[in-house]
Amino acid sequence: MKTILKAVLFTSLLMSQQVMALTLTEARQQGRVGETYSGYIAPIKQDKETLALVKSINEARSQNYQKLADSNNISANQVAELAGQKLVARAQAGEYVRGINGQWMRK
Repeated sequence: MKTILKAVLFTSLLMSQQVMALTLTEARQQGRVGETYSGYIAPIKQDKETLALVKSINEARSQNYQKLADSNNISANQVAELAGQKLVARAQAGEYVRGINGQWMRK
């Protein structure tokens, strides 16, 4: 299970650093997006650039979660939830995360 988590985190972080007009790191630091326990980022700001970034990152994460799920005989939802727990826990100070109550909070 630790191997799955490491692979999920590595893949998520790798996909997060794609060259775009707005990077995931910038969006996090600017309070435009936040991590969720679902394993996917969610927009806080609703502008076109933020929404495009969220769509791109989440599509890449979904594909990677499915690959990991297939190779480990578990569901993609299980992989995503494991990743979500780790990504929320590893969010940097000042970044937003969505709590289990559904509310955004700043770490």
